[in-house]
Amino acid sequence: MTLFPVVILSGGLATRLRPATESFPKAMLAINGEPFVAHQLRLLKKNGIDEVIMCLGYLGEQIVKFVGNGSQFGLRVSYHFDGPVLLGTAGAIKKALSFLPNLFFVLNGDSYLRCHYADVQEAFIKEKKLALMTVFHNQGQWDSSNVEFSNHKILMYDKQKRAPSMMHIDYGLEVFTRDVFAGLPDNQNYDLVTLYQSLINRNQLAAFEVSQRFYENGSFNGISELSAYLSEVRV
Repeated sequence: MTLFPVVILSGGLATRLRPATESFPKAMLAINGEPFVAHQLRLLKKNGIDEVIMCLGYLGEQIVKFVGNGSQFGLRVSYHFDGPVLLGTAGAIKKALSFLPNLFFVLNGDSYLRCHYADVQEAFIKEKKLALMTVFHNQGQWDSSNVEFSNHKILMYDKQKRAPSMMHIDYGLEVFTRDVFAGLPDNQNYDLVTLYQSLINRNQLAAFEVSQRFYENGSFNGISELSAYLSEVRV
């Protein structure tokens, strides 16, 4: 199976990691002697991904200089910048839309995910909806749970207003069709959270539950846990 390209969202300011990110974008923070993005890209290649599109913003030039065309990771990597104004997660995808295929994965720029991308893609194709979100039965363990998930369906998703019924968390990997973004305003800040709400209301957001816990470099605790994991498995 040929897997969809992966869009990586790496344009944020990473304020939770200040002062470490005052001079470096989050993707370039060292994890066990290498920038996080190196670990992330190697894992994508291991999962069968061949093409990556990176949406960049804050200090993104450092990422371009380090990753280049992606050949050192066995990947084809291209880049799209927000410009002078950060556009948010959905806004960044909208700006890059003319360069994207009809179907693509979206990966959080700080996520290190050991799930099987082929399984996620198969689930998306089977569900025949406009988008798919991966979820993990988190129960508040690794971060605050924000998804109510039951009978293979997302009933509620909210990162601000939590409810006791929210036992899952958005895992950091989605699949989208280009049509989802076609109607969004150009060059305006727009968040994926708002888009997810619209898709849920229209019954167009499929879900796929993964069993492997997520790792991330979006917090100091997350960096510590990821470092320990990578040391253990020697990736």
